[in-house]
Amino acid sequence: MDVALYVARHGSGSPALLLLHGLGATGEVWDGLLRGLGDRWPGEVLVPDLPGHGRSDPLPRYTYGGLASAVAEVLEPGRPVAVLGHSLGGVLGLTLASGWFGVPVPAVCGIGMKVRWSADELAKAASLAARPAKVFGTREEAEDRALKVAGLHGLVSSTDAGVVEVEDGWRLTLDGAAFGVGEPDVAGLLAACRGEVVLAAGELDPMSPADHLVDHGSPVILSGLGHNAHVEDPEALWPVVDRLLTRCGSATDVDHHTSG
Repeated sequence: MDVALYVARHGSGSPALLLLHGLGATGEVWDGLLRGLGDRWPGEVLVPDLPGHGRSDPLPRYTYGGLASAVAEVLEPGRPVAVLGHSLGGVLGLTLASGWFGVPVPAVCGIGMKVRWSADELAKAASLAARPAKVFGTREEAEDRALKVAGLHGLVSSTDAGVVEVEDGWRLTLDGAAFGVGEPDVAGLLAACRGEVVLAAGELDPMSPADHLVDHGSPVILSGLGHNAHVEDPEALWPVVDRLLTRCGSATDVDHHTSG
């Protein structure tokens, strides 16, 4: 599948750290973490816009496998990569860690992953996926909508990658069809994962409450934070980042180990 994926690259060398944003967002959500990362991560840090988001091409059909495959195409073959993913990005991290896409992933952390879906929630997502793209009269209106869709309204003031100017005004760069990706098989992905898994969520995250995550291990709960914990307080993620790096440093091969 030939999909042009926008990837911001920082630093060089191994191990690599891959930062994957959630549905509706762009790689911009990691800017705060990147500013504080400094020498904490010794290798290259890669920050893509997922297909159908920001500056990346859309997919003809959205599946977790299709999204993960597009991400795998921009990774250096055979180089170990730790994954820190938010929401949808966390699910894609688990998908990559299965080994199905030829990417060695010694460790993955999913932040704020939604692991339980109701029939109403899935129906709403399908309805959003079917809506035509809306054109707004001003950039400000489009940005306001883009931030609301990404759950970032009130956390950041603007987005460069989330909107684009068109003939009649401004629209979101998000391909709304991505909402149709469906419910992930989290249990199946965890069973297939070949690296260490860390599940994390903000204490106040309504989409990923601790009592849902405990069905899949012992989650890391980030005190006082909500669904976008990585934006609200990037420094709260340092213990998770350090844990990913430790696992990369100690992994002599890619084994199967799941923990919280």
